[in-house]
Amino acid sequence: MKSTGTVLRELRGAQKSAKGVSLYSRYVNRPAGRIFAAAAFRLGMTPNQVTLVSAAFTFAALAAVALVRPSWGLAVLVYLGLAVGFALDSADGQLARLTGRGGPDGEWLDHVVDCAKMILVHTVVLISFHRYFGLPADGWLLLPLGFLFVAVLTFCAGLLREQLGKAAAGPAPAGGAAVPAPVSRLRAVALLPADYGVFCLVFLLLGDETAFRTGYAVLAAVHALFLVAFLGKWFRELRALRAD
Repeated sequence: MKSTGTVLRELRGAQKSAKGVSLYSRYVNRPAGRIFAAAAFRLGMTPNQVTLVSAAFTFAALAAVALVRPSWGLAVLVYLGLAVGFALDSADGQLARLTGRGGPDGEWLDHVVDCAKMILVHTVVLISFHRYFGLPADGWLLLPLGFLFVAVLTFCAGLLREQLGKAAAGPAPAGGAAVPAPVSRLRAVALLPADYGVFCLVFLLLGDETAFRTGYAVLAAVHALFLVAFLGKWFRELRALRAD
């Protein structure tokens, strides 16, 4: 059996590209996922089992938002559940690359869990708003619905961009992998507001209704702006592939 140190070194060398990744995912979530992946390897877990454990942490935290009256204690527990679930979401892919046990079924399961998480995280906010918050106006109930629309459209459009881009580009050329493009630190900073891990931080404000509503509304507006920028960028990239 490999030592934990050896496994961590191998995982460090099997990381995905940092291109298009925010500073949070690069320096917080992926390293945390690496530790979880090493632990899962030592326990003999499969990548799919790690995905399911990730889902358990995430969905338990989200259920608490919908079922428990907001408080500072709940805020901490919900954040920890979401943060651990997100780190495990990174760990399953790292474990798959380490062991070579990844496959279409694992990728499918990972995307299904991600989609469910994306829908539920805004649904439970809507439920909490309705059950526990003293909202200044009923229009606030539309905010989680709008955020949900933005999140789902971003997820689906990004996934389609990736798949259609691969199909248009065709098989990779022979003679080795292409040289990766340099990673932009400025871009990594700019992507922070759109990172799910940064979004999870807003739940630390659950103990104060006004602070949570304000933080959630600000993030919703930022994500809407990112959606507009991403849609334009992805459309131009796919149109360029057609021209090639």
